[in-house]
Amino acid sequence: MTSHGADFYDAGALVAVLTTQPLDRLLDYRAPEGGCHPGAFVEVPLGSRKVPGVVWGPGRGDFDLSKVRAVIRVLDVAPMREEMQEFLRRAADYTLTPMPAMLRLATRAPGLGDPPSMRKIYRRGEGQPDRATKARSRVLQTLEDYGGLAFTMRELAEAADVSTSVVKGLVAQGVVREEDTPRDRPYPHLDPARVPRVLTAEQEEAAQTLRAAVRTGVYGTTLLRGVTGSGKTEVYLEAVAEVLRQGRQALVLLPEIALTAEFLTRIEARFGARPAEWHSGVTMTERRRAWKMVGQGGAQVVVGARSALFLPFRDLGLIVVDEEHDSSYKQEDGVLYNARDMAVLRASLCSARVVLASATPSLESWANAEAGKYDKLELAARFGDAVLPEIRAVDMRGVKLTADRWISPTLQRAVEARIAAGEQALLFLNRRGYAPVTLCRACGHQIGCDHCDARMVEHRFQARLVCHQCGETRPIPTHCPSCEAEGRLAAVGPGVERLGEEAAATFPDARIETLSSDLFGSARALKDRIRQIADGGADIIIGTQLVAKGHNFPFLTLVGVIDADLGLQGSDLRAAERTFQLMRQVAGRAGRAERRGVAMLQTFQPEHPVIRAILSGDEDGFWRAEAEERRHAGMPPYGRMAGIILSSPDMQSVFDMGNRLARQDGPIQRAGAQVFGPAPAPIARIRGRHRVRLLVRAPRSAPLQAAVSEWVAQFNLPPQLRLSVDIDPQSFF
Repeated sequence: MTSHGADFYDAGALVAVLTTQPLDRLLDYRAPEGGCHPGAFVEVPLGSRKVPGVVWGPGRGDFDLSKVRAVIRVLDVAPMREEMQEFLRRAADYTLTPMPAMLRLATRAPGLGDPPSMRKIYRRGEGQPDRATKARSRVLQTLEDYGGLAFTMRELAEAADVSTSVVKGLVAQGVVREEDTPRDRPYPHLDPARVPRVLTAEQEEAAQTLRAAVRTGVYGTTLLRGVTGSGKTEVYLEAVAEVLRQGRQALVLLPEIALTAEFLTRIEARFGARPAEWHSGVTMTERRRAWKMVGQGGAQVVVGARSALFLPFRDLGLIVVDEEHDSSYKQEDGVLYNARDMAVLRASLCSARVVLASATPSLESWANAEAGKYDKLELAARFGDAVLPEIRAVDMRGVKLTADRWISPTLQRAVEARIAAGEQALLFLNRRGYAPVTLCRACGHQIGCDHCDARMVEHRFQARLVCHQCGETRPIPTHCPSCEAEGRLAAVGPGVERLGEEAAATFPDARIETLSSDLFGSARALKDRIRQIADGGADIIIGTQLVAKGHNFPFLTLVGVIDADLGLQGSDLRAAERTFQLMRQVAGRAGRAERRGVAMLQTFQPEHPVIRAILSGDEDGFWRAEAEERRHAGMPPYGRMAGIILSSPDMQSVFDMGNRLARQDGPIQRAGAQVFGPAPAPIARIRGRHRVRLLVRAPRSAPLQAAVSEWVAQFNLPPQLRLSVDIDPQSFF
């Protein structure tokens, strides 16, 4: 059978295969012995290699058919559904991404072609080693960091950086347990009938609305907006329960891996078992299991990062995007997509409900709800006896602090009072490391990265300078690399490590914990530390934006924002929106139990409209003003934008190409759009590549993708020059 609507291709039939290789077309092959279904995952010959692919439809046969080779084999996994193929096509068209790159996103699991069989896996056993060594300790720490997840022998050895003989020795002593288990077994059954937590009247009304929406079995998007601590999670878990009753699958996206530990515990408490996980913190063995079971229906719920959207769900009925405003949902390298927007697209193709949950929604979601495109549910009260924190400004303009101090006397007194009462305080600074700049006081040289136009950030805990653009590190020098003066290098400005140092000197008897993603060897270790702090294991928490994302610290009653003005600097389109969201989110960490919380914002701009909006709590007033400003400027969500980044080791070639693009912008003009640039990107060199940026602004109704495609297709790029297109850019670096 070779018709377009074929249900099966007989052996020898001509089929078109989309491979994961960077080719600009489908390839024709003969169906293998036994035939294959449309959407089958296959292995095909390409030159001298064997590569994975998907049967995409009937072959074209527009060349010498005697040269057509046969599919090598069909992989033992569920075929890709038509709705998934359509999702990849539509996502590729929207983001201007080649289809092979989209397929790579949808096949990011190892060993998909491995046959079903028994295998040996390894977990922590009951025993203790007869003697302690560094290698053995690394194995045990790795098992602890991954919280009971299974490893193969090779995975465990590689993760712990030891030889397999070390693992085998621990197995022999019973310290590590060896188990025979089927590859890729189904996940435990989740029971929607388990008794849920008692909901407030407001929560129950919202839950009933979501349950009814799920029961319709048709696509729709709901913005679930609720103040921090209002119980949004419990409400959307009732939508998950309804999906389970319908026999369909649910996906819950979280913006931060560190959030998953507490959330998985809540899923287990509600439904009696843990769901599938999909993020970089799980082993490759678990990734393959999740991928296969999602496709076979052996995983009812998946909790994951943004890439979980590309899993092969058999019957997806609900997608929850928690903290939907979070910028980490935008992938900024490789395939450039926004998981929030792609969630809406995917749900529309499989008749699923989308729930966008946030205390401070993105302006895009707020505008869609205001326009009636999205349904809207609001939770205005905190759960139980908890009440919203009081938010105050600390005007820093009249505060006299020495150059190496950032905690004002007002904030210091407030912290001391909370500690004396047996409560916790959070000092928030959204800047990793010890200091953002290392300066020579002799010649004024600022130490930068050799490969990027960026200053290296001092990380004193690691005794290294780190480039936050490319990851390059080097030991902290004792001599100035420019003038070679010794002992004249000085750290300028605060990061969380330096703030922790100041806090230790200011509050010598306090237990202080610093939470920053780069201070922990693994996501599991970070989760454990967060859990200890939530149990009262610290008096003062020093943290970056990591702590603003959904964590519940019952004893935390004071949040002190060290520099509330930090996000307002620069020309970022979303600077005001992001600052407003971050400040409201971090303030919401205070007073989430029965104790009333206070948030204190240290600011040199107390009259700034964003600071005033935060203090007043008039969120809708802020969104209306921000929306009007964007509408007047023709900016998203009331206009459309695309970013073009050109990069090359040769600076002249990128500027030459940028100028050629700007001069030959006929397709852009015909679409009613404008080109701005070329200009050096704000970070003009990363990993040795010079970067030039152009921005395209178009009316909301303009055919932006078609115009950009036609525009860039006019040019043949010289060697070493790369061009990337970012539709709906979220950042402008």
